[in-house]
Amino acid sequence: MRKIVYIDMDNVLVDFKTGIDKLNDEIKMKYEGNLDDVPGIFSLMEPMPFAIESVKRLAAEFDLYVLSTAPWKNISAWSDKLEWIQKYFGEEKESIFYKRLIISHHKNLNKGDYLIDDREKNGAREFDGELIQFGSNKFPDWKTVTDYLIGKK
Repeated sequence: MRKIVYIDMDNVLVDFKTGIDKLNDEIKMKYEGNLDDVPGIFSLMEPMPFAIESVKRLAAEFDLYVLSTAPWKNISAWSDKLEWIQKYFGEEKESIFYKRLIISHHKNLNKGDYLIDDREKNGAREFDGELIQFGSNKFPDWKTVTDYLIGKK
């Protein structure tokens, strides 16, 4: 049985800053301190370096799911996240994340072996499996995360 790996989106799969950089100054000022509430912000974001390639490599060895939180007040974020997954991984049944996007503010309720997340919020700290903290000293990038997981296989 393949091990289950959950992957967060924001600042793990998706480079949040690339979306912010595409906003005009007026929008940035209007939503200052709450940029994740900007309608459509998630559709503007680009993948983190080597995220796509790493996911494809991990998919050959693990059962992968996207486990992300969406801002409660930004309704478009929920659909934007699905559109982002479909844009970069495909929308057909054979795609890696077909019907494998989970939006939750309680990540600890999901059962699995690993959670790749950049923060310990929204239940990530309480996740029953191993939390791989993306962007930390131990796991600064996708190469270190991928090498670690393949080594645990």
